[in-house]
Formats: sequence, structure tokens, C-alpha cells
Amino acid sequence: MRPATLLELAASHAVHLPDTLTDPLLAGRPVRLSATDERGWFRFQRLYDVARSVLRTPQDVRRLVLEAAEDDVADGSRWLEIQVDPSGYAARFGGLTAFVELVLDAVADARTATGLSIGVVVAANRTRHELDARTLARLAAQYADAGVVGFGLSNDERRGPAQDFARAFAIARRAGLASVPHGGELVGPEGVTACLDHLQPDRLGHGVRSVEDPRVLDRVVSSGVVLEVCPWSNVSLGVYPSARDLPLPTLVVAGAQVALGADDPLLFGHRLTDQYRLAREVHAMSDAALAALARASITGSRAPRELQQAMLAEVDRWLADTPDTPEPHQNGGGSSAGSR
Repeated sequence: MRPATLLELAASHAVHLPDTLTDPLLAGRPVRLSATDERGWFRFQRLYDVARSVLRTPQDVRRLVLEAAEDDVADGSRWLEIQVDPSGYAARFGGLTAFVELVLDAVADARTATGLSIGVVVAANRTRHELDARTLARLAAQYADAGVVGFGLSNDERRGPAQDFARAFAIARRAGLASVPHGGELVGPEGVTACLDHLQPDRLGHGVRSVEDPRVLDRVVSSGVVLEVCPWSNVSLGVYPSARDLPLPTLVVAGAQVALGADDPLLFGHRLTDQYRLAREVHAMSDAALAALARASITGSRAPRELQQAMLAEVDRWLADTPDTPEPHQNGGGSSAGSR
């Protein structure tokens, strides 16, 4: 959500926004949070829920999806997988099914308006009962041929063990949906292991803590699971004290499949291109390494094969037309082998 849209919708619907959210946004700064403890995560979740609460009408949802598509096009994206937890909106929008259909309609309109290809990921909430997750998995499966491409698992991984959601993910996989849970962010390498053991992920949101156990990192590499690494999110939430401490080069050099993501630009103040800029400027990644990150974000997606091939060709043209950059630092992840 654009900060201006948040402020405008809040005003139009008389939603009070706390100063801890509005002050940084009005000043053009990211919201600084530290969510590595329960109190910090509660504060983050509260601000996140306040932001979601300004969506009161179907037109608000359509606007949000359209603007997300417009901003991704401006960022250079060709394919967007937008994740939504319908349980957070069902009461306000006529139920789970009605809300999913609203999002799919909004996606279709945004695709027509912008030319951006878009898929939807339905996500369950770790803090809710696993039966709710099964309900959402069945719902996602019903729309597997109508725009839903994946099934995810979000919220605080300390409060919802991955194994509790194994049956829900099995339902989604049988429908051909990608398995894309979050894990290995607030919980260490054991969070990654739990997802690998029970959810069989195609992609894993974050997964950066796998570097803390060489055996887990080896397993990530050998499994080919794609890690959705969100550098500025990890810094803003206090997972790492600074961008330089983020283990992006370690993951790349180890051969992990890595994709860069922005996670939540509204709160964290950084969009997708900023993540690539960080990889370049902080970790001194070469053109070839950046191109490899982009390639794996394509091959790790659920974009149609023909679109994937077109996007990969575009990355290859960029690399061929871009002058060589200086040699990366020793720990700069210059090797592109296996990177996403």
C-alpha cells in the first residue's frame, strides 16, 4: 500500500492512525521496528493490522491491487504474486469466498490496466487454528485454475509450529499449488527444518537463519527450495542489526536459490529495486550475481512457462548490454552459481 493511499483511506473512513505509523510516513521515512521479541512483534502486528483496517469497501481493495501492480511495473517487474490471508477480511467483505473472488476480480482489472501478469497466493495465519488453514487450502484449491497459484503461511512462526499445518499444505499441493510458507526469520534454523520436514516448500519466505547451521543450509541447497530474502525487512524487524550483517553472500556462495523481495514497502520504506541496490552497494555483488538473483526469482515463480522464457531472455539482454562492474569484495557473493 502506498503511504498516501493509507493516509487518504484512513481519513475517508475515519480510521485513527497512531503517531508511530503516521509520523515516519509523513516524513518519508521507514517505520523502525524490532520484532525479534514478543513485545516488538506485537507492535509490528498492531501497525500492520491498523494499515489493513483502512480497507473498508470493494473499491478500496481494487485500488490497492491496481496501485500495487502499477508500482511493480514501475519497479521493472513482469510478474507479481500477491499474497492475501482472506480470514483477515472475511467478516467485512461477505465471507472467505466472496473476498477471494473480489481479489481475483481486482487482479483481472489490474492486469488489464497495467499489462502486468499477476497470480494470487492464499495464505493461512499461524496464530489461528489449523482447521482454519485447511478451510483456506480447500478454498485456494477451488480457484487453482482461476488465478490462485500458491498457498502460504504467515505471521509469527513462534506461535504456530509448521507441523500443525501439514495437512493444509497437503491439500494445496494436491491441487497443484505452490507451497510458499514463511519460516527461518524469527526462529532459527529449526524453523527452516520444520518447514522442510512438514510443508515441502517450493519457496520459503526468508529462510535466512539457515546459515546458522551448516547441515540445514546444506539441506536447503540440495532441496532446491527458493529462499525469498527480504533484506530491508530483516533489518527493520531487528533480525540483523544492519544490512551488512545480512547473510546474503553466504547463502549465494553456498549455492542456495535466492530471490530478493521487499516484504512490506509501506512499513519498511523500501521497494524491490532497493533490495537489488543493497546487494550491489552493501555486498558488492557483480552484474552476473544480480542477474542470477533475477533469473531464479523467475524460475522459482509460478509465472507461465512462456512468460518465464521471455523474462529470462530480458535478463540475459540486460547482462549482455551492461558494462562489467568492479570485482566484488571477498565476501560479496560474486559467484552466481545456484542463486535465485
